[in-house]
Amino acid sequence: MNTLTHFNAAGQAHMVDVGAKPETRRVALASGHITMQDSTFALLQQGSAKKGDVIGIARLAAIQGTKHTASLIPLCHPLALTRVDVEWRSEPALSRLHIEVTCETVGRTGVEMEALSGVMAGLLTVYDMLKAVDRGMQIGGVRLLEKQGGRSGHWQAAAGDA
Repeated sequence: MNTLTHFNAAGQAHMVDVGAKPETRRVALASGHITMQDSTFALLQQGSAKKGDVIGIARLAAIQGTKHTASLIPLCHPLALTRVDVEWRSEPALSRLHIEVTCETVGRTGVEMEALSGVMAGLLTVYDMLKAVDRGMQIGGVRLLEKQGGRSGHWQAAAGDA
């Protein structure tokens, strides 16, 4: 088992020293979904929500969420992201909207937390914009799908993991 890097020898929380690590290309992909009532999903698909373009605004929120990760997660390093990509996919049979966020940087630490923060910001924005008609929406399945770069190399979630 790997050691927990965010604790020093005395067991106190600290920000990991990445100064001696080489800069490498780092990429992370995270995903999640929000499930809603059929009528809410129809409203979303029709683009007739009172607050406007839900998916367009949630895409911007996801991007913004990636950029503010270090402000939200106390021990995350601020990163200069070189790319953020947000993809939405509808699953009408389940009244579910999926999001995937890809983050990239060239640096000394990974972008997994940025991708995960982007997913949550996007999903929370969908919730915020549609809550007037459906407070029972459920956010779920938020997880890292893949990361590349750094000392630990390439990691990918096993197929079928949920």
